[in-house]
Amino acid sequence: MRTALLVGASGLVGGELLDLLLSDSVYGKVVVLTRKPLSIDNAKYQNHVVDFDRLTEYYNDIVAQDIFCCLGTTMRVAGSKDAFKKVDYTYPLEIARLAKAAGAEQYLLVSALGANEKSSIFYNKVKGEIEHAIETLNYQSFKVFRPSLLLGSRSEQRNGEDAAKIFYKVFGFIIPAKYKAIEARSVAMAMLTAAKLNKPGMIVYESDAMRKME
Repeated sequence: MRTALLVGASGLVGGELLDLLLSDSVYGKVVVLTRKPLSIDNAKYQNHVVDFDRLTEYYNDIVAQDIFCCLGTTMRVAGSKDAFKKVDYTYPLEIARLAKAAGAEQYLLVSALGANEKSSIFYNKVKGEIEHAIETLNYQSFKVFRPSLLLGSRSEQRNGEDAAKIFYKVFGFIIPAKYKAIEARSVAMAMLTAAKLNKPGMIVYESDAMRKME
């Protein structure tokens, strides 16, 4: 059986993915890195509380064949561009480097629709930069998931997203499939399916492709 390592388990997609990983027979161990303890009653579950600014000190905890990265924040929550980039670029890349050195075979990353390292939009630019940076590490398998608006219950309120959800409900029928809002559970299911397929190289999945993988 394989070992999965998950970061971002307290988030929308990460929480759904944790549930799926723990229920899947392919994985005999699910290692989760968090800032604060996350109590889960499951024999396969291992929670390591880490300081993400000192990840190299936890090298021995970052060992798995399959790395699932669901880390992400917003400018409002982060408070600055530097703080945002730390969560969406620095941490995912450091985990990718450490895990690769420890023998990881594939890395699965939640990015965002519109990710482009040459974009003039800061958010899209950072997402594109992290995709490119991890690609250069030459994992056997690198999967990128670019969802559009994520649907699900968040712990914090995001007014812009709430307004967008209303728009999608009213006008969703005229929006192209790859731009339509997608349930966090659907993204998580697509990540699990892609991990088990373990196809080599870099593959990008947008919302329309993810829905077909449920």
